[in-house]
Amino acid sequence: MFKLAIGIFSLSYLLFPLSNKPFKEGFDLTVKVTSLQHSKGLIEFALYKNPALFTQTGKTHRLARVDAKAPEVKFQFTDLEASNYAVVVYHDDNSNKICDKNFFGIPTEAYAFSNNMRPKLSAPSFEECAIKLDKDKVISIKMVY
Repeated sequence: MFKLAIGIFSLSYLLFPLSNKPFKEGFDLTVKVTSLQHSKGLIEFALYKNPALFTQTGKTHRLARVDAKAPEVKFQFTDLEASNYAVVVYHDDNSNKICDKNFFGIPTEAYAFSNNMRPKLSAPSFEECAIKLDKDKVISIKMVY
C-alpha cells in the first residue's frame, strides 16, 4: 500500500509539478529608450494596438510617463495579449504632458518610434513600427533630437 501511495504521488508530481511561478497569461514588453540628451522633463511611452488609431493623441492602448534620466530610461508594459503593437515615445522637456509642435505640426520635442523608424514627411505607419508580441520582449528605441 505504501508503494502504491508513493507511486501515485510521484506520478502526480510529474503531471502537475510544483512551481513557485504563478501561471502567467499575458506577455511583457519592456521598452528601453536610449540617447537621451538630458534628465529634464518626462518620457512618455505610448503603446498602440489598433492600426487605425496609431499616433492619435488620447487613443493609445496604454500610456505611461516616467521621469527622464539620461542617457536611457526603461518602462515595462505588463500582461499584454499576443498581438501586434507599436510604440511612440517623446521627451516632454517642459513636463506639460503635450508633445509640443511648431506651426507646421512638426514636433519641437524629441521623439522616436518602435523599430527605430524615422519619419520622412509624415509619421511612419503602424505596420512599419509593429512589434509582434508572442512572448516577453525587450526592445530598444533611440531618441531623435
